[in-house]
Amino acid sequence: MNKPVENASAFSLEVADNGVGWITMDVPGESQNTLRGEFVDDITALFDEIESNSNIKALVLISGKDNNFVAGADISMLEKITKAEEATALAKQGHQVFARMENLKVPVVAAINGACLGGGLELALACSHRVCTDERATKIGLPEVQLGVLPGGGGTQRLPRLIGIASALDMMLTGRQLVAKQAKKLGLVDEVVPLANLRKAAEKLALKNAGKKKRKVRELKTEFKPSSLLKMPELQKLVLETSSYGRKVIFDKALQAVLKKTRGNYPSPPKIIECVRVGMEEGFEKGLDVEARNFGELVVSPESAQLMGIFFATTEMKKDTGVDSDITPQSIERVGVLGGGLMGAGIAYVTADKAGKRVRIKDISEQGINSALKYCWEIYRKQVKRRRLSINEASKRFAAISGTTDYRGFKRSDLVIEAVFEDLELKRNMVKEVEAVCGEKVIFATNTSSIPIKDIAEASSRPERVIGLHYFSPVEKMPLLEIIRSEHTSDEVIATSVEFGKQQGKTVIVVEDGAGFYVNRILAPYMNEAGRLVAEGVAVDLIDKTLVDAGFPVGPMTLLDEVGIDVATKVAPILEEAFGERMAPPAMFDKLKADDRKGRKNGKGFYLYSGKGKGKKPVDESVYRVLGVTPNKMMSAEDITERCLLMMVNEAVKCLEDGIIRSPRDGDIGSIFGIGFPPFLGGPFRYIDAIGADKIVRKMESLANLQGERFKPAKMLVDKANTGENFY
Repeated sequence: MNKPVENASAFSLEVADNGVGWITMDVPGESQNTLRGEFVDDITALFDEIESNSNIKALVLISGKDNNFVAGADISMLEKITKAEEATALAKQGHQVFARMENLKVPVVAAINGACLGGGLELALACSHRVCTDERATKIGLPEVQLGVLPGGGGTQRLPRLIGIASALDMMLTGRQLVAKQAKKLGLVDEVVPLANLRKAAEKLALKNAGKKKRKVRELKTEFKPSSLLKMPELQKLVLETSSYGRKVIFDKALQAVLKKTRGNYPSPPKIIECVRVGMEEGFEKGLDVEARNFGELVVSPESAQLMGIFFATTEMKKDTGVDSDITPQSIERVGVLGGGLMGAGIAYVTADKAGKRVRIKDISEQGINSALKYCWEIYRKQVKRRRLSINEASKRFAAISGTTDYRGFKRSDLVIEAVFEDLELKRNMVKEVEAVCGEKVIFATNTSSIPIKDIAEASSRPERVIGLHYFSPVEKMPLLEIIRSEHTSDEVIATSVEFGKQQGKTVIVVEDGAGFYVNRILAPYMNEAGRLVAEGVAVDLIDKTLVDAGFPVGPMTLLDEVGIDVATKVAPILEEAFGERMAPPAMFDKLKADDRKGRKNGKGFYLYSGKGKGKKPVDESVYRVLGVTPNKMMSAEDITERCLLMMVNEAVKCLEDGIIRSPRDGDIGSIFGIGFPPFLGGPFRYIDAIGADKIVRKMESLANLQGERFKPAKMLVDKANTGENFY
C-alpha cells in the first residue's frame, strides 16, 4: 500500500496497489463515530484528494471502531441549535456533502459493522453499494423520529427510492432498527457477510463495479419491497407504489395511521410523510428542500427538546453504577428464577437472550416449567419468523434456559430472582430456602411490586445480599428495571444488580425502599383520581380516551383491567397505611371487589371481554350499576387530564423530597419507561420546568380548594415556585 494520506483527525485515506482507496472514519477519543458539522471542511479536503488521484479505481468506506460504523449525528450539536434557520443550513450542508460522495466518478462501497443509524445510514445511502456483517451489534435504521426530528441528510429521499415507499415509511415513522438479514431482504444492503470477511467482500464488490456506470440511489426508480406498516397485499402495494394516485393512497393511509397512534402529539411523523410525498411527486431536489426546512423546524420544537433530554438522560444512566463508591460488580454467570409464570418466564428470557447467562427456572409443577419454556420459545419463534434470528441461533440461545421443580441446579447460582405471588411469608420462606441451598455470595432478588424489601430481608441471615429487582410486564418489552435497596443492601450488591440489569438490556433506576417504591407510588394517585372521576359519573371510555389523547399508551381504566383490579385492591391499603388519606383509594374498589371484578383475567372489569379479536372492547355498562353511578357527567379533556396528571406529578416531587429517587433525571426516566408518562412532556420534572412550578402550584391549590387536601402541593414544589428555580 502507498503511504497513508491524513486528511483529518477523524478520516484517513489509504490507496492499495489494486486501486482501491480505503476511507477510514475514526473519531478520536470517542467510543462511537458520530457526524458533526465541524467535519465538513475535512471531508471536502478528502474528496479533493480522491478526485485528484487517478490511481483510485474504487473506494471502500469503513469504520475504525470495533463495534460501530456511524451511530448518527452528534445529538449534542443539535441540542445547541436555537434557531430553525441554523438547523436548516446544517441539513443543506449535509446534502451537499452526501451529493458530492454520490457524484464521485468511482464506485463507493460502505463496509458496515455495528450501528449504522441516522446520519450514518444516510452516509451509507450516498454510497453506491453497501455490505454489512451478520454480527448481533449490526443495526441499520433511521431512528430520528424518536428524537422528535427527521432524517436531515437526504434519508427521506434516498431510502424510498432504494427500498420502496411503504418500507421506507415503515422504517422512518417507527424508528425501528433492522438486523442484517432484514436489511438484505429489503434491498438496503447488497450483501451480508461474517465480520472476518467484511474487508474482503467490500473490496471484491468495489473492484467488480470499477469502470462501470456508477449506481446512484437518487436516480433509482421506486422499488417495490414488502412492508409491515400498511398491511396491504403485496400485489396491491406494487400497483399503488407505481402510480401517482396509488402513492397518494399510501401517504393518506400512513398519515391516518400515525395520527391515530400519536394523537397529534408528535409533529415529526406528518413532516416525514410530507418530505417523502414531495420528493416522490415533485422530484429529488424539491424533496431535499422540504426535508431541510422541516428538519430545521423540528430541531427547535419543544417536543424535540424533551425527547433529546430523554436521550441524554438514558445515555448518562448507562455510565451510572447506582452507588457513589468505586466498587467492582460481582460476576454473574448463573441465574435462578423462582416462579414459572409470565413474569418469571420473561425474566428468564431476557437473562438468557440479552445478558447471555444460563438460567434455571424453579416452579412447583412440571406444567409451570413447561409453560415458562413455551413462553420463551414462542418469543424466539417469532424472531425466526421475522428473520431476526436463524433457527440455529434461536435454538442455541434457548438451550441456556432449563427448569426444575426442586432446587437441583441452584447450588452454583450467583443470583436468584423470585417472581411469585405477593405474599410476605412465601417470599421470606424462599429467602431461607435459597440461602440453605446456594453459596454465601448468592444475591437474593425479589420482584415484589409493593412489599418493602426490609420486611423480606428480615428472614435472611445475610440481609446485605437481599435487593429488589422490580420488572414490569411484559418483561421482554418493558424497558425499565427499578432496583430497590434496603437499609442493609451492600454497595457491591447494588452495583452488581445495576450491571446485570444493563446486560439484560434494561434502563435502570436505583430507588430507596418504601411502600410502592417509586413507579407504583406515583401511579397510584393517578389511578385513584381516575377512579374518583368514574364515581362522579364521568364515563369510563371518556376518561381512557382523554388520557390516551394526552399521550399515555393506555387509559387508566384499561390499565386497571389489564393489571387486575384484584391486584390494585391489594396494593392500595399498603399505600394508604404508609401515606394516609391522600393515597386512600376510591370507595368503588370495594364494590368492584365484592362483585368479583378482576379485569381481563376473569372477563369481568370495566370492559367486555367476551367478543373475539384484539380490537377495541366496549364498556361493560353493568359496571355503572355495580358502582351506583350514571355516566352522564360532562367534563372537559383539560380538566380530566389535569386532575389525573397533577396527582402523579406532585407525588413524583414528594418522592424526590423523601429521598426515594436520587434525582429528577431518575424520576423522569422511571415515569416514562415504567408507566408510559408522555415522552413529549419529558417526565414529571421536565414537565414542571416547562410549565413553571408557580403555575403548577396555583393549579394544585385551586384543585385542593375544590377537591380536597390530596391536591395540596409538595413542599419542594412550593419552594421551587417561590424561588423561581427549576429542577434542571
